[in-house]
Amino acid sequence: QVQLRESGGGLVQAGGSLRLSCAASGSAFSINAIGWYRQAPGKQRELVAEISSDDNTNYADSVKGRFTISRDGAKNMVYLQMNSLKPEDTAAYYCKARTNLIYWGQGTQVTVSS
Repeated sequence: QVQLRESGGGLVQAGGSLRLSCAASGSAFSINAIGWYRQAPGKQRELVAEISSDDNTNYADSVKGRFTISRDGAKNMVYLQMNSLKPEDTAAYYCKARTNLIYWGQGTQVTVSS
């Protein structure tokens, strides 16, 4: 079992920055990949960024060059640095971990005002 807890969401003006954190606990050592997804009202949940246990990263085209995913293996933490935020980045952001199963956090809201 893996438990995920997100933090760091909030309200920010367009062009601003936020840093999301995801704390993994439980069998965090078994995580193969961990990342961030987001879901805006009326839309499907979509990949934002993902990082593997060997630090390979994958980003959605819409966030490349603006968002950076990183992890601290010793602390079982994953971060999403979000810069140059746009109103279209407004969504609930979820941490997702993959072992032989999939685990989700409860999400944190990011709202970008224009």
